[in-house]
Amino acid sequence: MKNIAIVCGGFSGEFEISMASGKIAYENIDREKYRPFLIVIKDRDWKWITEKGEKITVNKSDFTVTKKKETIHFDGVFNAIHGTPGEDGKLQGYFDLLGIPYTSCGVDASSLSFNKFLCNRFIRSFGILTAASYSFLRGEKINTKEVIDKLGLPLFVKPAASGSSVGVSKVNRPEEFDAAVEKAFQTDKRLLIEEALVGRELACGLMKKGRELLVFPITEIITQSDFFDYEAKYSNGKTREVTPADIPPDAETDIKTISSMLYRQMDCNGFVRFDYILTKTDLYFLELNSIPGMSEHSLIPQQAEAFGITKKELFTWTVDNLFE
Repeated sequence: MKNIAIVCGGFSGEFEISMASGKIAYENIDREKYRPFLIVIKDRDWKWITEKGEKITVNKSDFTVTKKKETIHFDGVFNAIHGTPGEDGKLQGYFDLLGIPYTSCGVDASSLSFNKFLCNRFIRSFGILTAASYSFLRGEKINTKEVIDKLGLPLFVKPAASGSSVGVSKVNRPEEFDAAVEKAFQTDKRLLIEEALVGRELACGLMKKGRELLVFPITEIITQSDFFDYEAKYSNGKTREVTPADIPPDAETDIKTISSMLYRQMDCNGFVRFDYILTKTDLYFLELNSIPGMSEHSLIPQQAEAFGITKKELFTWTVDNLFE
């Protein structure tokens, strides 16, 4: 039986969400095929949390754990870390050096998708629409009037590299701008300022099953909040998620076709989620989540269920891909 490390936690504000995702994966991977180990990464403290709640230190030199003089090596890794270092390519590079396969996108796709500034430039090279935007590094002068005149109000200020809407603000009035910029810079050294697109927010999940690419039913996200922020994503009652989304057939075809093309062009792996805004006239790419949430509030498990795939199948198939 193969040993599978389910890594979760991380170094960002998405720590608790990652822990929830890791536990869902841990509970649902087929125990008749795989022996799962819950590995929590927090700063330099990497621990295997046993069934009895023991915390055993991970040897980072070769990613092994030792219990009662038995050293356990891992045949594969289920990557459930949202944010750094699991979603931005850092952890993937570590596992590449050790020769341990993992379920998520590799270094290139992860680092590109995690940096919204660079990812949007790549996406636009295919003629796909993205929101009009500005980007600044910490320390650069920002001409507030010029930005607002160009993008209009409201607008969004967000860290270039983050997830789960951590550090994101919607600016409705000029006097809110400076605080939003400061908030974004607390998360990343580069920020992105984008126009606020008015439309329907749609999410398309995909995953590999062997050589086949499965495209899940699309979800529409309808939130009572000002936007789909951290609280709206992870608080019951703040959003309504409709799967499958009731959208025109041509829009559904466009979203699924673009998502499939980008999955291959970006060399994605495992399951990912592409998010879009559908306005009255156009379809805009919003972002790629290379390690989307897997908790009870997350979209991918909902989409898989609508597709007729159980949680056990979803997580087990993803691990199966490592050995095919």
